[in-house]
Amino acid sequence: MPKTYNDIYIEARKKLRDNGVAAHNLEARLITAHAAGKPMDAFLRDINLYTSDTVAEKVYEMVDRRLKGEPVAYITGDWEFYGIPISVTKDVLIPRIDTEVLVDTAITALKGRKMDARVLDLCAGSGCIGCAIAKELPAAHVVLADKSRAALGVAKQNVLRNKLTPRVTCVEIDALSAPPMMLGSFDLLVCNPPYIPTSELDGLDESVKNYEPVLALDGGEDGLDFYRAILTKWRNVVRIGGLIIFEVGIGQAEAVVKLMRLAGLNNIGCIKDTLGIDRVVYGNV
Repeated sequence: MPKTYNDIYIEARKKLRDNGVAAHNLEARLITAHAAGKPMDAFLRDINLYTSDTVAEKVYEMVDRRLKGEPVAYITGDWEFYGIPISVTKDVLIPRIDTEVLVDTAITALKGRKMDARVLDLCAGSGCIGCAIAKELPAAHVVLADKSRAALGVAKQNVLRNKLTPRVTCVEIDALSAPPMMLGSFDLLVCNPPYIPTSELDGLDESVKNYEPVLALDGGEDGLDFYRAILTKWRNVVRIGGLIIFEVGIGQAEAVVKLMRLAGLNNIGCIKDTLGIDRVVYGNV
């Protein structure tokens, strides 16, 4: 008997819910829309239309992958961050809502003050941070930098997908090394670096540990390797009066503030996330 998209969605939702998936409503919608090859608005518009067995089979296959622990963003290859669509693969972290605090901080710092800023997104991964800033500030120029060629491939997709060329460019750079001379200077450096202490990687949630790239998670023995390297080696790429903004892990803000003071930054401050945790640390060069 033929099924509508809604029939298939309800089946997927029930299976996810019965297996303890907290966001079963949202994830069932995302999976069914992806299997149907429809953007969400078109999927919701057509939800009561009949569809083929092929779509149902795709949904069942994706639900099974989800129940084995694979995050829905990797299953669909798609996520939303700061209101823009972001392509994701297992070569990049899935954008988190906590990271939107970093984007908010950057935009607040530049809007009405330096609308045509030159911005460096270091450890860019999918490029979600730099793309979101560029989307909000149409006169800004953004460089997405990462050491992973595979991650940069995803970042380039997101630049094209959000129609940000030629204002946003991608370069292969290791944040732990000194910046290349040709890079130039910036008004703002933003960075969400790997910050999980190496000893804590095995204790991460299975969906993170088994699927997300360890290269984007491992921050060294105490989780602070990238903050030290960037504040030591990259400070001079930021123009005098410019800003460095970091995302930090839970309980790391105080240590990163100290590192910023040692690097000679001033006007240092912290911003809390939606749970009241110090999530962003910033300072002026």
